[in-house]
Amino acid sequence: MKTTASVIFFLLGLVIRSDGQEIFEQKNDGFVRSLDQSYLQGLLFLQNTQGEDGRWTDSSYGSEPGVLGMAVLAFLSRGDDPEFGPFSHSLTKAIRQILTQQNKETGYIGSSMYNHGFATLALAEYYGVTNDAEIGPSLKKATNLIVSAQSTNPKGAWRYSPESKDADTTITGAQLVALFASKNAGIDVPDEAIAKGKKFLLECQDKRGGFGYTGNSGANLPRTAIGSLILALSEDTNSKAYKASVEYLRQNSAFGDQGHKFYSLYYTAQAMFRSSPEDWNRWNLTNVRQLQASQSDNGSWTGNYGTTFATSAALLSMALNYRYLPIYER
Repeated sequence: MKTTASVIFFLLGLVIRSDGQEIFEQKNDGFVRSLDQSYLQGLLFLQNTQGEDGRWTDSSYGSEPGVLGMAVLAFLSRGDDPEFGPFSHSLTKAIRQILTQQNKETGYIGSSMYNHGFATLALAEYYGVTNDAEIGPSLKKATNLIVSAQSTNPKGAWRYSPESKDADTTITGAQLVALFASKNAGIDVPDEAIAKGKKFLLECQDKRGGFGYTGNSGANLPRTAIGSLILALSEDTNSKAYKASVEYLRQNSAFGDQGHKFYSLYYTAQAMFRSSPEDWNRWNLTNVRQLQASQSDNGSWTGNYGTTFATSAALLSMALNYRYLPIYER
């Protein structure tokens, strides 16, 4: 049994907010045991299918640093000891593989800013819970790469490569979440970088509160979850923009996004969690039940971008129940 404070609160169904206020969430022992069993089965699948070099071979995506980062986050989120716990070896292998794919001079990880963002997030969360001295310099370089790429982008945001001159909400969201995580881990992140990225996202919000891709048209669930999450992380929850995004999510989150189901679940879970306890309780219960019904006997889920990505994203959509990682705290 894990004994971290966050997991104890989870077992009691109790969340302690940053202002000290207690929030009782409707949980019971049966739900807790059932969810943890599903989560553990998913982690065991990831552990058993990982290669010795840290990669997964279910598809070409299993070798990408962004997917490796998602798996790292899934392992970390349950609260097991990252250095001596049952999944420590898997974590070490995945982290080392991410570092192998980092350009030692520029800090760039992989071959796209998608990969770079998720890999940087994973390094930040791993560093935050281990203080591994070897990770700090690599995380700083990765964070600086995000900031420097933004500085040469006319839109003040990000797209596929560090040299891109255009931007979109999905890649921008990934970089901003990584910056918040790096900041939480003690890395210096300019406030201006977060403010500029947020400004671009707000320019992509439509009148209904939804967020588009490169502008304020074509809003959908995952993009709106990204926008809403960034506003929440930047403590902008009293704004009209944030309240409109939450209303969009309330009206659309139940329908999911089948084209990018697990990617959507990953962000929607975080946005709904930060919306309100009531929104989260309702959405979370349905999500957990649906995922349990679709989980394979070997503990995995299957979807776009390979089994490793789908399984990691499915687990991370349930990981908010543990409240373990700093990025998942209200």
